[in-house]
Amino acid sequence: MSQIIRLAGALGALMMAYVTPMAAQAARAEEPLRVGMIPDAGATQVSIEEKAPLQKYLSEKLGRPVKLIIPTNYNATVEALGNGSLDIAYLGGLTYVKAHARYGAVPLVQRDIDRQFHSLFITGVGSGITKLADLKGKTFCFGDINSTSGHLIPELILHDAGLNPKTDFKGFRYTGSHPATAQAVAAGICAAGAIDESVFHALVNGGKIGKDRVKVFLKSQPFADYVWAARKDLKPDVREAFAAAFLSLKPGLDDAVLKILRGTKFERASDASYQGVAKTAKALGLE
Repeated sequence: MSQIIRLAGALGALMMAYVTPMAAQAARAEEPLRVGMIPDAGATQVSIEEKAPLQKYLSEKLGRPVKLIIPTNYNATVEALGNGSLDIAYLGGLTYVKAHARYGAVPLVQRDIDRQFHSLFITGVGSGITKLADLKGKTFCFGDINSTSGHLIPELILHDAGLNPKTDFKGFRYTGSHPATAQAVAAGICAAGAIDESVFHALVNGGKIGKDRVKVFLKSQPFADYVWAARKDLKPDVREAFAAAFLSLKPGLDDAVLKILRGTKFERASDASYQGVAKTAKALGLE
């Protein structure tokens, strides 16, 4: 009898040793894919809720739960990708360059417009500002300090025009997001500001900023901007499935998702596209 008991115990232990890894593997498969987005349009609970169609679409396409996360600022998104608390993140050109250089972030997909993106300089309709020289002695709003279209490229444009925000402006500030910049300019808090072109047009077309309140007085030369990137140790099959989900988006079929993404078509992204951004960041000491 004792031998039978010992044999039963051994068999039980063997079964547990087999079942536990299987159970753990199943549990891991159900863990949400953590997808982060820089707060280019503001980091609020409302902004997360507005992105519910995107979360639903990705969950269905990937066949697993997806958790959308909007960190408090651009740099926090980079660090989250680096420390593994995010699996994939939506980054601007500058934040991608930093995430790639520091943590080996892997570019996946980008909108077709992101290869030839633009930064806009905006001002109040009645401000009298029509050119960069008119900014002298005025107040100015950048977006987040790590924003490509809200700071890096505008800083380069001002530098090339011989303008130094620290000495030539009455004052300048970082609003933290593109909508905040638009609102600050519309309210007269800043005489002018720099903003992402897709966010600006979305705000105007959506009636959140009146055409009678703000105007564009300068459009930058094209540069590479937004990209979806994965942490370097994310499995290749997960990366590919995520990229495929974006590449299969179609106008007329996925309009709710495309509206959130402010685009109509996605393409494969490569690190080579961001060498110009990297060089600009180094030249301005913002890498």
